[in-house]
Amino acid sequence: MLMNLIRKFKDVGMSGSITRWYDKNTRENRMGEMREYATEVARHIKNGDNVLEIAPGPGYMSIELAKMGNYNITGLDISPDMVRISRKNAEHEKVNINFIQGNVTSMKFEEGTFDFIFCSAAFKNFKEPLLALKEMYRVIKKGSVVLISDMRGDVSNQALKEEVNRIGKSGFERFMLPMVFKNLAISAYTKDEFIDMIKETSFEKHKIQEMGIGFYIYLYK
Repeated sequence: MLMNLIRKFKDVGMSGSITRWYDKNTRENRMGEMREYATEVARHIKNGDNVLEIAPGPGYMSIELAKMGNYNITGLDISPDMVRISRKNAEHEKVNINFIQGNVTSMKFEEGTFDFIFCSAAFKNFKEPLLALKEMYRVIKKGSVVLISDMRGDVSNQALKEEVNRIGKSGFERFMLPMVFKNLAISAYTKDEFIDMIKETSFEKHKIQEMGIGFYIYLYK
């Protein structure tokens, strides 16, 4: 709850021990999800394309994507600690990815740099979401796609329960997960809220696909 309050005033990234915990948790519990994301991104791109992942965290989606083809991948994260971790992970996996520190609302890229942009589980944390969308539009090429994956703000208690069952945790973790999800949902956007934001951008069309407790939002330039 404190982090949600802070994000109302500025964009913040993870730091210190929380980054190491997040790296470990992702590696141990979410690699299947990372491969699914990478597979979806790979459907929309070809060898040689420039791909940007916004808020890659420890970098595992980009790493999995790099294993699937010859892509020019950049990962932009606001957290210097996460950038260091993602670089280390990429080096360990022997893949070439350009992980850099930066803010999605003021990206240091030329207009039309990327063929595809992906952002997972981070959009709800951005202090200026509309500005973030406009920046994504600016740096992506004409005819290309932005994919945002995030939790739905109107997710039901039943859907949360089904997600906990799907994850398959037990004991204290099973007890805590519903509360963690509910806290995240406080910051998340509903489908209608996303549509209202998209209308204020120059994206020509969009598609929103519900996925469990979240959704895929495809934006087309």
